[in-house]
Amino acid sequence: MHRNASEGHRVLISAPYGRDADSVALLLKRQGYDAHICQRLTDVAGRLDEHVGVILLTEEALATDLAPLSEALLAQPTWSDIPLVLLAGRQAGIARSGDTIRRRLPDRVNNVVLLERPLSSESLVSAIDSAMRARQKQFEIRDRILELDAQHAQMRVLLEHLPVGVAFVDTDHKTLVSNPAFRRFTPTGAVPSQLPDGEERWIGYDHTGDRIKRDQFVTVRALRGETVEGSEFLFHPLQGDDVWTRVSGVPLKGPDGAVTGSISVIVDIDAQKRAQLELAEAAQKLEREVQARTQDLQNALDRLQAEAAERERAENALRQSQKMEAVGQLTGGIAHDFNNMLTGVIGALDIMKRRMASGRLDDLDRFMDAASTSAQRAAGLTARLLAFSRRQSLDSKATDVNALVLSLEDLLRRTMGENIEVGIVTVEGLPPGLVDANQLENAILNLAINARDAMPDGGRLTIESGVATVDESYAATRPDIGVGKYVTVAVSDTGVGMDAATIEKVFEPFFTTKPVGQGTGLGLSMVYGFAKQSNGQVRIHSTPGLGTSITLYLPIADPTSAADETGGIDTVFEGDGQTVLLVEDDPSVRLLIGEVLRELGYKIAEAAEPSEAIRLLEAGRPFDLMITDVGLPGMNGRQLAEVARDHLPLLPILFVTGYAENAAMRAGFLGTNMAMITKPFQIEILSAKIREMLN
Repeated sequence: MHRNASEGHRVLISAPYGRDADSVALLLKRQGYDAHICQRLTDVAGRLDEHVGVILLTEEALATDLAPLSEALLAQPTWSDIPLVLLAGRQAGIARSGDTIRRRLPDRVNNVVLLERPLSSESLVSAIDSAMRARQKQFEIRDRILELDAQHAQMRVLLEHLPVGVAFVDTDHKTLVSNPAFRRFTPTGAVPSQLPDGEERWIGYDHTGDRIKRDQFVTVRALRGETVEGSEFLFHPLQGDDVWTRVSGVPLKGPDGAVTGSISVIVDIDAQKRAQLELAEAAQKLEREVQARTQDLQNALDRLQAEAAERERAENALRQSQKMEAVGQLTGGIAHDFNNMLTGVIGALDIMKRRMASGRLDDLDRFMDAASTSAQRAAGLTARLLAFSRRQSLDSKATDVNALVLSLEDLLRRTMGENIEVGIVTVEGLPPGLVDANQLENAILNLAINARDAMPDGGRLTIESGVATVDESYAATRPDIGVGKYVTVAVSDTGVGMDAATIEKVFEPFFTTKPVGQGTGLGLSMVYGFAKQSNGQVRIHSTPGLGTSITLYLPIADPTSAADETGGIDTVFEGDGQTVLLVEDDPSVRLLIGEVLRELGYKIAEAAEPSEAIRLLEAGRPFDLMITDVGLPGMNGRQLAEVARDHLPLLPILFVTGYAENAAMRAGFLGTNMAMITKPFQIEILSAKIREMLN
């Protein structure tokens, strides 16, 4: 690389006798060197520049005047020391040392390679090559020196113009470098701890309030290896006003971690400090003024407090009135529906009692069906209330939404009537939704019934599935829905539509546009509660006279999960003498569930409270299944399940609940081999769930 370098690539040859110069030049040129022959040393001196990498002289060339060459070498920069290769001749019978020959060279020449002739071409080329490489190192050193000089110049400019005082101090506490801002405080550049009157001119206090002594000044501490951040000192100059300063110190350390010096920094904070003092004085003055006015304000405050007390009593009365109005609306709506349903249950039971008392057992099935239907309607109303309050227990699983929608088509056509056309539109490749299939069915049916009622003169009902993506910009304006992909189910009609004011209220409980007695106002509120509890959302779009479209957004499930079944259970599964521990604090419910289990062929051990159940478990009785209510006195069902598992680690556990806030999402409540059903339940559902768990 050195043969082609931009600098230091040339070899100057001076051999005044014979053909030595030509021979050497020819040899070097064949090796790719830029070789130039100089007849005299004055020619060598005249051609010394940055292109010269090596000077090659024969001993005979030293017999001429060396002064021009010496002056030219002395004129070089300090970093430059051009290598000189000297070819010395061997004289018969005369022994000469290398030092003898070197003393004939100019004093400036130090970098000499002495070669004795005769020598091989390889030795000469090797010597030139080594000398040329050494010359290239000199240029690298020059460039590095220039870089350092530039950095030092920048550092000097920075220090000269910094608004804060900076000084570099060695381990002997002597200042090596300081800038004008530092010398403003100490004209000699000495740090305050080195000044004879340092303690008198630099006044500071430590965190305990004691005066800072010389041996605790910032630079002294920094040279001990301590980093000092911002100690305040009041500086007393020989002339002029005192100046508040903030002094800092940083230790400088070598590779071995030993302190080699420190940097001291002085910042003028006089304006800031005096502003703080003025502010404190102003605050004290303001406090005095406030105290002077306190009595006047106290008198006015006493009057205001009397007025405020009277106003508060009036406001409390108004709030109580509003609360009672809301409670009245809520209880009135619930009572209206429940009274109708209870009438069906109680009336049917009374008729059956009378007929059984008189021995008339025929036609009892009709009254039993009426009582069951009314009870199921009451359970449905309870489910809608829990859905709106978001306390209904969901069994969210991967569900084939397309299959579920298509399975409802026949029911929807019968429900809609002949004057309403029903259309089902599904999207191919729809991912499964993470949803409770039963609750999704109820939500779609609720929306379909509302759509039917909005089309008294007929129209078209469309149920459509799809996929929607909610991006960050959309979610940013609608914080009630998260970013991501959702399975959608849209229920659209061509009915009367709704205005903006009605849309604002449709999800409120007991709000309805239907005539009295034709609706509870809980349908859409149930749909809203179900969607939110499923980590989804509901969107509604409506135009008066054109129709309404309500879209459910449901989270997408893991596509590898098994789809939930959408069909019902019609078969009663009987047991085979297995032993069941039943824990229920309500006597009536415990009686009924116990009788059902016995009818199904199970052996029953009953417990009215957790402590009684724990005694049965501690007694070592073998149980094949535990059925427990979630809400129990003293200990909830989930806690009891943990105790039961301590005794029987593989015991299946079935929770029954009517209201279970901790079980609002089953995935977070249930453990291994645990399941949950919601009160009220049919015997078919209970028997199927027990069989599933025991198998």
